[in-house]
Amino acid sequence: MPTRRYQRREPTHEWSELRPLLKDPAQIQYEIIRPVILFGQTPTERATETGMPRSTIYYRANLFDQAGMASLFPVPPPPKVPEQKKLDQRSLPPNVRQAIVDIHAEHPALSLREIAAICYARFGRRPSPRTIKLVLATGPKPTLSHRRYPHYAEIPDPVQRRRAILTLHFEGWNKKSIAEYLDVSRQTVYTVLKRFAEEQFAGLADKSSAPHHPTRKVTLSAMNEVKKLAENPEVGAYRISAALEQMGIKLSRATCGRILALNRDLYHLQMPRKGGRPKAAMPYRAVRRHMFWSVDIRYLDMHRLPGVEMVYCISILENFSRAVLSSAISLRQDTEAFFAVLYKAIRAYGVPESLLSDNGSVFTSHATRHLCEQLGIEKREIKKGKPYQNYIESMFNVQRRMADWSFEKAHMWEDLLAAHEKWMRDYNFQKHMAHEKREDGCHSPASVLGWVKGMQSEPDLIYRVFEAVCETRMLTKAGYAKFRNFLLYGEQGLAGKKTLINIFQDVLTLEYGEHPLSGYSIEWQPDDKHLLRVGNPRLYDHPYHSPQMSLWEPGEVEWFVILRTDPPVRRRRRKGRVVVIQPPLFLDSDGTQDR
Repeated sequence: MPTRRYQRREPTHEWSELRPLLKDPAQIQYEIIRPVILFGQTPTERATETGMPRSTIYYRANLFDQAGMASLFPVPPPPKVPEQKKLDQRSLPPNVRQAIVDIHAEHPALSLREIAAICYARFGRRPSPRTIKLVLATGPKPTLSHRRYPHYAEIPDPVQRRRAILTLHFEGWNKKSIAEYLDVSRQTVYTVLKRFAEEQFAGLADKSSAPHHPTRKVTLSAMNEVKKLAENPEVGAYRISAALEQMGIKLSRATCGRILALNRDLYHLQMPRKGGRPKAAMPYRAVRRHMFWSVDIRYLDMHRLPGVEMVYCISILENFSRAVLSSAISLRQDTEAFFAVLYKAIRAYGVPESLLSDNGSVFTSHATRHLCEQLGIEKREIKKGKPYQNYIESMFNVQRRMADWSFEKAHMWEDLLAAHEKWMRDYNFQKHMAHEKREDGCHSPASVLGWVKGMQSEPDLIYRVFEAVCETRMLTKAGYAKFRNFLLYGEQGLAGKKTLINIFQDVLTLEYGEHPLSGYSIEWQPDDKHLLRVGNPRLYDHPYHSPQMSLWEPGEVEWFVILRTDPPVRRRRRKGRVVVIQPPLFLDSDGTQDR
């Protein structure tokens, strides 16, 4: 029986069983794409079965549709041609071959493609990199023995420098190779080529480096801010510059002066009053912080508050930094108002070495001198008729320029207080002319003062000193302090303790130690001695709360922190009884009284 050439097997489409039977590469490729071509199976599904990439199956199926069975067989390579024969077929002219060698000798860092681009720019023929490589290996010797152009910095004429860049660029050199060859930055090469493209040969000469349209600091927004500030006729160029710097806009004093003059001419704004005198020597110039504190009272007679005759500004200035430590608007200029401002400054900044003032009765009183003596403060007064010796006079002059316009516009007491608060904040944090030449970067009073404080006295001592000059009250068992015709709640846990009553303007505060207990808004009667109303109670958080729990829950019983009492009844003093002895009408015969 004859032997079968092919072994009989069951037909199958499983790739795992079909792949071992395939031997020819073309047959393998066809079997992979056959389900896709004949049965419309997707390349993704076939790729999952065969493990062949989906893109490869898709590509070979498309190629089979175009070329048929021929696409399954590899393309035969072209016959090899000897290198010398290829070179002979190209037949580069001798001048081109010599140029290739010279270009490579002049700048060996040039790549083969760059040399080809240079040849195309010079001869209109672009040899392949392979040909250039063969020419460099078998070509003639270079004829150049030196550089055509020295380094960029060594060319004295600026026009010739840029001309060298243009010449190399027109010869086909790229920008990177030009920068390496002339030893110059690539940005310089870009700038020269850009200027030549815009201005031709006129762009080869040197020009000014200043911008044609420079960015200026004086913008429309800055001029608008100057216009707003210039509505105050007393403010000058320096204060305008300081206010703008606080906003983040830095303009010099001269620039602000020019804008001020422009706005005043354009909008017909009021001009500031002229003044000034030559500066005299200052005997109380401080050489360290908290060496001198200056205090004074200024009359704010420009206000327009209805029903108010005079308003005073009491301020304390630190001479070294020129910072306002404490300041307040007051309806009185008495000792109590001054002590309230001084008490606030001492609690915040410590005790100074000396307190300087004029010869006003408030500052030279026995109470003021006794207070300074107890705190260890040297009390000094400037000479009469020489107000310039007090630095606070200069500060008040600055206040006049910065804030009097706002004080005049205030029609309510709250507006006046807000204008004063804004002035104090702006003055302390804007730059000051006295600190312009400092080299530590501190140009405002607040930055010069920094964290430095004066001598730190015991809190109990400060409390006792001001307790002696202020009114005190003993708290009742329920924690109330009786003041005038009112009972004001302080703290039940301090029953029997003596508390300090601190009154400033329309605010009354009960204090014990270093902590405020409660605060009330008060209104005086026309005689400025008796209280008309007390309201708006504020109970502060302090460490003296009573540990005793309240008997009632909050809200169960109405609790009053302000109680009005009857005024004390003055009893008439009873005069001493006089005994009158009536003499007898008749006497006995012996001269004795008849009983």
